[in-house]
Amino acid sequence: MTTVSLRFDDKMKKELDEMCDAMGMNLTTFFMIYAKKVLRDRKIPFDLEAPIVTDVVETALDEADAYAEEDTMRMSHEEVFGNLRRRVNG
Repeated sequence: MTTVSLRFDDKMKKELDEMCDAMGMNLTTFFMIYAKKVLRDRKIPFDLEAPIVTDVVETALDEADAYAEEDTMRMSHEEVFGNLRRRVNG
């Protein structure tokens, strides 16, 4: 038998303890059930995704929308993507 230590902030630990208690188990039983499911299914039982839209991209999209709505200001696609590249690359 091996012991594994995990660190949680106090609020998360309290919420997990309360949830497990409501289900009639403790944290050790919760993590054992989780580990057995992962091993049995050979996958994590939920989707993990990285956000596609970063702050820089979100700002660029907002600016593109503003340019599209304003008649007096127009930029070529080279200017729009050039500005975006400069922001992404620093």
